[in-house]
This record gives sequence, structure tokens and C-alpha cells, in this order.
Amino acid sequence: MADPATYRPAPGSIPESPGVYRFRDEHGRVIYVGKAKSLRQRLNSYFADFSALHPRTQTMVQTAARVDWTVVGTEVEALQLEYSWIKEFDPRFNVRYRDDKSYPYLAVTLNEDFPRVMVMRGAKRKGVRYFGPYSHAWAIRETVDQLLRVFPVRTCSAGVFKRQHQLDRPCLLGYIGKCSAPCVGRVSPEEHRLLAEDFCDFMAGHTTRFTKRLERDMREAAASQEYERAARLRDDIRALERALEKQTVVFADTTDCDMIAFAEDELEAAVQVFYVRGGRIRGRRGWVVDKVEDVTTADLVEHFLIQTYSESESVPREVLVPAMPPEEDAMTELLSEQRGGPVRVRVPQRGDKKTLLETVARNAHEALKQHKTRRASDLTTRSRALQEIQDALELDEAPLRIECYDVSNLQATNVVASMVVFEDGLARKSEYRRFTIKAVEGQDDVRSVHEVITRRFRRYLAESEKMGELDHLGDPPEAIAGRAGGSSPQNETEEGAHQPIDPETGKPRRFAYPPNLVLVDGGPPQVAAAQRALDELGVDDIAVCGIAKRLEELWLPGESDPVILPRNSEGMFLVQRVRDEAHRFAITFHRQRRSKSMTVSELDNVPGLGPARRAALLKHFGSLKRLKDATPEQVAEVPGIGRRSAEGIVAALHGTAAPSGGSGGDGGGAGAGGDGEHRGRRS
Repeated sequence: MADPATYRPAPGSIPESPGVYRFRDEHGRVIYVGKAKSLRQRLNSYFADFSALHPRTQTMVQTAARVDWTVVGTEVEALQLEYSWIKEFDPRFNVRYRDDKSYPYLAVTLNEDFPRVMVMRGAKRKGVRYFGPYSHAWAIRETVDQLLRVFPVRTCSAGVFKRQHQLDRPCLLGYIGKCSAPCVGRVSPEEHRLLAEDFCDFMAGHTTRFTKRLERDMREAAASQEYERAARLRDDIRALERALEKQTVVFADTTDCDMIAFAEDELEAAVQVFYVRGGRIRGRRGWVVDKVEDVTTADLVEHFLIQTYSESESVPREVLVPAMPPEEDAMTELLSEQRGGPVRVRVPQRGDKKTLLETVARNAHEALKQHKTRRASDLTTRSRALQEIQDALELDEAPLRIECYDVSNLQATNVVASMVVFEDGLARKSEYRRFTIKAVEGQDDVRSVHEVITRRFRRYLAESEKMGELDHLGDPPEAIAGRAGGSSPQNETEEGAHQPIDPETGKPRRFAYPPNLVLVDGGPPQVAAAQRALDELGVDDIAVCGIAKRLEELWLPGESDPVILPRNSEGMFLVQRVRDEAHRFAITFHRQRRSKSMTVSELDNVPGLGPARRAALLKHFGSLKRLKDATPEQVAEVPGIGRRSAEGIVAALHGTAAPSGGSGGDGGGAGAGGDGEHRGRRS
């Protein structure tokens, strides 16, 4: 790692003009490209206060060995040059979008003498007209099959076209009327090109003139008693209608726009684009990006617009985004130059466009979720993640079982905690647990963590003692099996770790299975509390670590400096996923507790008053306040409430003793059942 002070530019040497700068490593490779309105102000921020930089930026400036820059005249030129350099040098610390899959396009090869309609993937070619992208290739082929009735354009390969020309006979599509057979001269090159251009116009959204023309021809054929021709035209109209039905109508007018939405976390972001042409969704596409640098949603929008439209021939009149890019005017000017006409970039505030953008955002969230699922399910990836965590935390063995704890509350009320379990890098939801904080009053995450860890591992010690394992904790499974006279396969996991079985239920004693790593959501105070709880219980063979939300730092007990996992490492990805799952589980439980507490009233504590009579009382008086102001005689007017019950209700609401001989209750209290979450259990 280099010291940034060794290559800091001399004072006054950096111009104040707008420009683009490059950080290079010791081998001269460009590792980061950025732009700035003022080069001096931006570059000085990298060297002024190193400790104030984001950890990812700290890594970048320590990896670099020198920095250079180029002055430009305008912000638009800066955007263009930044994109050119990013494309040329592919810097490791810049945001780089990559397709989450290879999307198919419908292409018309207008650069050939006899244009061909085909499905294409990959890089675009010059002189080829593209439509899409589409989510599935079969959807395009169905559409093309319908349109070939009306626009019989060539779809065969160059080899088939040449062979049929030599044989002087058309292929099967030529015989059934789905190709105009230019290979045998049925149409001239000019006529065939006109068919291809009409096909492109229809796909571009100019559909009305074709349907109207066919309807007019059909009526004329029917009037001339050419009924067979009229029937063919009728079938052509239906084919066009079926092709149009496959493209969802979203706007009543002929809107042309691209709708862009993001779903992101600290490490990655997914972007989805819906292409709307003529008021219809013509296709969609998605990308996934590693957030190597610290970027906001507005920054992601700017990078995406530059990388997507800088070389595109199909910039729409309107681009709808979730946040405006930082250089709004410069970006609009750049896109307008690329399109050759005005382009409007904006955030929809209401109406159909805002609703559709929310749909695009849901697709982005689903895409990010699927990407993470695919990444987490890969065995090689999980193994590498566990190895990286072991190396970073200097553990004796890979953390095959990780338990993560998170505390959740709202203004110091309904304080709860969660425990989630990951084994071999995968969630074990059947072993999740939930805790209601009992000994801590108010909002105190440190004491809450201490209580939860104490309760969990006190149970661990109790279960282990019950199974007679405290004398040989940490012994190899072979030794344990030898003492016990052999062990059954059901008593061990895939890794060979001993998992005690309850002889009464035949099920594993979950709390008697210790983790390799305890992960708490928080910084040094929470980590210290967790370690103190383990020390007080005499548990000294379990590693403890904390993860801070803001900077994704890992904190070890007693250490003054955090452990920084590489930004895009599989270890960081796994730790973040475990932490987020614990947070989600805690929030879910907290919301359940809060919702339950909001429905509790003073009537719940009145003996002998069930749900039906509580509801009848509130309905009769309108509110609890009016009920408390009522006399026993007024309460007795409620159907189902007797004189003695009324006196007992009034006495209970005013905190006085109830009259003796009160009537029995109707047992409306809730039982001690579960918490409504099948994957967790309160402890």
C-alpha cells in the first residue's frame, strides 16, 4: 500500500477548471477515473484528511501511485471523456454495469441487399435495426411468426438463401406464404426492402396505418366479391392484432420513453429498464453492478445513462429515473446531442408513469434478490466466503456455523432481539430464535446484547450439562463416540460436529449446538458486551465479531482498529447477508409485538370480560374514555352486561376493589401460543 502523501500534487499545480482525472497504480494501470467541475477542489479532497475518506476510497488512494488529469472546456466534454476512459481502461474502482443475463433482440439486417429478420444476442452491429430487448426468445419468435403473414420478409440464413437460389425453388416458408421468396426472384430487391421497412415501422409502434390499410383492402375485396382475398386480409388483420396483444399497453398516448429503476444495498445494485414505445412496453433489460466506490442512487443514474446511451442510436425523447443525476443540465445536453433532438430526463411525481416506475423498481428488487440467491447457492462461492472470513478474523477453523444477533426497538418500546443461523453459508431458518428483552429498561443496545447472549449460552451450558458433555467439550467426535459406546449417524452433522439428541423427543437440542462465530450487529460496545457475557459464563472457545452498518467494518473484542474485508469479496457478501437477515427477522418480530401492544386496552385486564363483551362496550360508548365516565347503571344498559358485571367493570377501570360475588368471566384472554412466525421461537 502506498502513502498518498508521496504522490500528492504540489500545491497550486492543480487547475481549478473542469476536467477528468486518473489514478494509476505502481505499474501505470488506471485504477480509477473521475470527473470534476473543479479539479483542484476534487483532488484535494483525496489528500486533505485521509481518515475522513470512506474505507473504499482509502483503499483506492493507497493502491494508487500517482494521479494525472486532463482539462476540458465544459461539463459535457467531461462526461464524454470520463466515459471514453472508463471504456478504454476498465478501472477496477469504477462502477461497471454487467448484464444479469444475455437478452435477445429482434434484428432486421438493413445493411444487406435482401434484409433478414432474425433473433440476435450480444454486441450490436452497424446498419442493423434492433427492437427489444425481450425477456424470452420464444416471445419474439411468436410475434415474428404472426407478422410474417403480413410482412413476408426473408428469415433464412445466407447459406439457405444461396442454396435455394441455386436450386431455383423457394423454401417451405415461400410455399406457405410467410416469405416473399426473393431468392427465386418473386420480388425485386426494392420491393423486398420496402417489406422490411414496413416491418420495422410496425415494430417501432406505427401500427395504425397498417391495420387501417388492411381493413380498407378487405372491404374493397368484399365489395368486389373477392371473398377469398377478403378472408386472407381478415386473417392478416387478426395476426397483427395478436402480435400487438403480446406487447403490454401502459399509456393511452404514443409515449416513447425509457423507465429506469434501481434496487441496491451497500455492495451491489440491480437496474431494470422498461422500453416504452408508442405507449407499449416493447422490451426490458437488466444489469447488476458491484458498488466498488461509494455512490448514491443519483451517481448510479449518471453512470448508467453515460454507459448506456453514449453509443446508442435509440435515445428516447424522455428518460424517467428514480433520482436526477448530479450534473443534470450536462447530462441532458449530452443525451440531446446523441439523439439529435431534445431529451428530457426527469423523476415522475404522480400518475401512470410514476406507477409504472414503481413496477420497474419491483422488478429490480426481484432481480437483485435472484442474483444474490444464485450467488449464495454456489458451493465454491460459499467455501471461498468462509475461508476469507476465517483468514480475516484469524480463526482456527472455518466458521461453518454462524449465529448473528440484532436488537430492534422503536423509541425504547417493545425491545426485542433476533438470532439467525447460517450453516455452511446457507440460512437454517428452522433454528432461528426470537427474544423479548426482559431485564433492560428503555433503549440500551449494549445491555440488550449482553442479556441475549447470556440467555442463549446459559441454555447452551444447561443443555450440554444435561447431556453430560461439559467434561469433554471440544474433544474430537471420535473420542466422544468412544465414551458413549458409539454414535449414530443422526447425532452428527455433515461436518462431523456432535449434535446432541433429546432422548425424550428424538430431536436435536438446538441450543446445545454451539456456533463457530457469534456475529452481533453493532460496533465495539456491542462486541464488548457479547464477549463479556461469554466470559462471565466461562465460554472461551467461541469467536465474537461485530459488523458496523455504516461502513461495513468488522470489529473484534479489544481491538482498536476494525478488520476491513475487500469490498467485493465473497466473505463481505456473506457477512452482510447474515447481518441483513438478522435485521429483517428482528424487525418482523418487533412489528408483531408493536401491533399486538397497540390493540391492548385497559379492558383486557378486567376479569371475566371476553372479546365479545369488550367489543359491545366500546361500540355502545364509542371510546374507552366515555366508558370510564359512565356509571354502573349506564354500563348495565349494554346487552349482555348484568348489574354485578357492570359494577366490576367500573371498579376495575377506576382501580378500586370489585364487589364480592362478581360473575365469572367468559375466558377471552389469549393463550400462551406462538408468536405468529413459524420459523422462529421465542426464548
